[in-house]
Parts: sequence; structure tokens; C-alpha cells
Amino acid sequence: MRDLVVTENITLDGVIDATEGWFTVGNDAVDDQSDILAELMAHTAACDAVLFGRVTFEDMRGYWPQQTDDRTGITDDLNQMAKYVVSRSMDDPGWQNSTVLRGLDEVRALKERPGKDIVCTGSIALAHQLIEAGLVDEYRLFVYPVVLGRGARLFAEGARIPALRLIESKPFRSGVVLLRYRPA
Repeated sequence: MRDLVVTENITLDGVIDATEGWFTVGNDAVDDQSDILAELMAHTAACDAVLFGRVTFEDMRGYWPQQTDDRTGITDDLNQMAKYVVSRSMDDPGWQNSTVLRGLDEVRALKERPGKDIVCTGSIALAHQLIEAGLVDEYRLFVYPVVLGRGARLFAEGARIPALRLIESKPFRSGVVLLRYRPA
């Protein structure tokens, strides 16, 4: 069975809603993030599928395929990677190598297929559903040294979260720390 990995950029107080602009990606980054990008490329090498909710998928589809001067390699990786969008309303995903899944039963079936890791990033509503359904095998949290006090959080209030064990902690030059957890 393949691992389903939830990867999120997250603040110290657990917010993953990035609308306040507290983190930047790729060519837009202010600080030298070459160490973070190298880590992301290692994660990319260990996966062969990404999983999105509809809103995040549409945001990604509207941004990454249009990048013509991406020096990070993210554009090429995303365009080549198998992409799955969980949506009840979308028919044509409109991005190469993309497939629409109608619900969590299809996500379970995807996990049963041979392959590498499946990574879900962003997609807060979907992440909440995956957590609640017990489908997450690993959490990869890039913790930014920021406190917002408000915004959507990875772990919704009242959600049933299994006990977690830390499997890796890795600091980066920017002050961001990667924390990897698996259910205990």
C-alpha cells in the first residue's frame, strides 16, 4: 500500500491559510531557500502522485503551467506528475496528467495501487477529510517562524487525531523547520 502524505506550510500556531502572504514559493522567495528546495526535490523523488481538493487544484493549475522562467524545477515536476483532484463538480481537469476522483473511496483505491507516495498539499478541506477518515500515513510540516492568531488550521477543532510520533526534525537556514510525524 502506498503512503498518503499530507505536506503543509504551517505557522507556529498551526495556521496553514497562506492568504496573509507569510510564505513564498520558488522564484518569489525573498530568502535563500535552496536548502528547502533541495528537501522538496527529495520528497518529489519519493512520490509519483499529488492529491488536491478542487480549489487548490484550480489555483495550482492557474499558476504553475504558466511559469516559463521557473528555476526551481517545480513547474516541470508538477506538469509531469500524476495529479488527482477530489471533486464532485469538476468534469475536465484541464491540466495534463490529471484525473478527477469523486470521493474518499477513490482515494482509498488509489492508495491500494502500486507506486510511490501520494502527497496532498494545501487543500485544507480535503486534508480535514483525509485526517478524519484515518487515511493519512505521514505529516510533513514545514513550520515557519510566524504567529498569526487566526486562519484555517491543519487540525480542526474537535477532530480525532491519532497519537503521533516524530520521525524527523530538520531546521533550514531561513528558520523554517521540517517536522515529520507518523501515526503511533
